[in-house]
Amino acid sequence: MNDKTEPFEARLQALSARLLADYGNERVIDRLEMFTQPDRQVIEALIAKLLRLVFPGYYRDYVYRIYDPKNNLAALIDDVAFHLNRQIGIALRGNGKCPQEHIDRTAESLTAAFLEKLPQIRAYVETDLQAAYDGDPAAGSKAEVIIAYPGLYAITVNRLAHALYQLNVPLIPRIMTETAHSKTGIDIHPGAQIGHYFFIDHGTGIVVGETTVIGDNVKIYQGVTLGALSTRGGQKLRGKRRHPTIEDRVTIYAGASILGGETVIGHDSVIGSNAFITHPIPPNTRVSIRNQELVYKNGQGYVLQSDVPGDGDNWCYEI
Repeated sequence: MNDKTEPFEARLQALSARLLADYGNERVIDRLEMFTQPDRQVIEALIAKLLRLVFPGYYRDYVYRIYDPKNNLAALIDDVAFHLNRQIGIALRGNGKCPQEHIDRTAESLTAAFLEKLPQIRAYVETDLQAAYDGDPAAGSKAEVIIAYPGLYAITVNRLAHALYQLNVPLIPRIMTETAHSKTGIDIHPGAQIGHYFFIDHGTGIVVGETTVIGDNVKIYQGVTLGALSTRGGQKLRGKRRHPTIEDRVTIYAGASILGGETVIGHDSVIGSNAFITHPIPPNTRVSIRNQELVYKNGQGYVLQSDVPGDGDNWCYEI
């Protein structure tokens, strides 16, 4: 060992001093105060509790030991109200501009308003469950869909988050949907408006943007993007329509991308796999890719079969 090498303890002290000094630059990432933003772990626990309120017989209770199920649920509602109220209060304090008394009253009002929406949310989720069962021949039962399907999980969390988003609760709705995103690979912004009987089949890789509007009886498959045509404007685009509208009874197959706030997919249309759409599609329209060439070769490199190429069109309407 080189005697001139600085001892590890001394290097560690110097590095610690440099890092602590770096926290003094007054950037957003330099904030040292604890409990100034909602706690993600608490929000994740709230999601689990809310799912028990939506599907009381399907999510196991590891906390309450009350034999009467309704008394158990009453205790759970009280638990959710307490923790959600605290987390909303923390989120409202984030801007540091309102008196604490006003924040407390507002948090209580928002918590009550959200809980009042739960019967309506459950009514929507019942239609989503029916859509999944009716639309998937692989579904053995509705219980299987509730317990095992990532699509229904993501949709349910989104409906809960959307209710908070509509109440202008900061940050918490996005934490909720990003939690569902991390579990399922399905990314639905809480601002998206979604109608009845929404079915996500398989689901991985789906992206639904903030200003998307989805009608009733819509079915989408894995890898679908309902996104913005461009986000080059950054924060200047906040609050503007950037994402498409999908009307009633539309099916969108795997890998399709539908982009832009002016893009409307008319009712009763079918969008084929891998279609790339940036302009309105009339109602009752089938959009599909055609004339893709497939080439098959044996081990010696000889062509065995090749699809006949078409006239150069890569997609078409079939009215």
